[in-house]
Amino acid sequence: MVTSGTPTAAAVRESSPPARWVVRVAHIAALTTLPSGIWRIAMGLGIPVGFDTRGLDIPGWFSLLCIALSLGAEGLSLLTLGLVKPWGEVVPRWIPFIGGRRVAPLAAVIPASLGAAVLMLLVIPNARGFGGAQGAPTGPALVVMDACYAPLLLWGPLLAVVTISYYRRRLSRAGAGNLVVADPDPLDSFGQTSTAAPSASTSSGTNGAATPRSVARP
Repeated sequence: MVTSGTPTAAAVRESSPPARWVVRVAHIAALTTLPSGIWRIAMGLGIPVGFDTRGLDIPGWFSLLCIALSLGAEGLSLLTLGLVKPWGEVVPRWIPFIGGRRVAPLAAVIPASLGAAVLMLLVIPNARGFGGAQGAPTGPALVVMDACYAPLLLWGPLLAVVTISYYRRRLSRAGAGNLVVADPDPLDSFGQTSTAAPSASTSSGTNGAATPRSVARP
């Protein structure tokens, strides 16, 4: 959801930039899916990672599934950067139909909040690791797998922190007003100019009324 108006430099005042620590948190959140994605792609390519892949179509459709899941997860995590970048407030102009329009705050806050909640519900139950899971590796291979998936525990909480910061920044801008005062209409000042003192080309009569000054002719 985007607003119907297109922002212009003369009518819109940009929100304050996020704090540096919030930007760092957003970048960390975007990288939480990278280790597990690399591990999953390696397994899909047939590289021995200790996971029992017997009965799986490798190489084959399961390989494509591993690659798609990894790229999809990384793409979703990269959306966190939109909460600290300008394109999270104004749609980039190269996007057809809606390019250049302002993003409604709730259009970003609601999906991000739901995503953070779902992530924590899915990932936190696996905080103890994958030991004992069907097909899971053992020994050092299990340690490597757990280490690759452990950053996912941070994805949900970090996304929640960045979302709250984004909401507060956009809310503060809405509260302060997002329109710059335009130059006054010349018609608004017409009444003031009409009541101004007479110019040098007129002189006051005996009754205070302005009368034209005579001009000598040759």
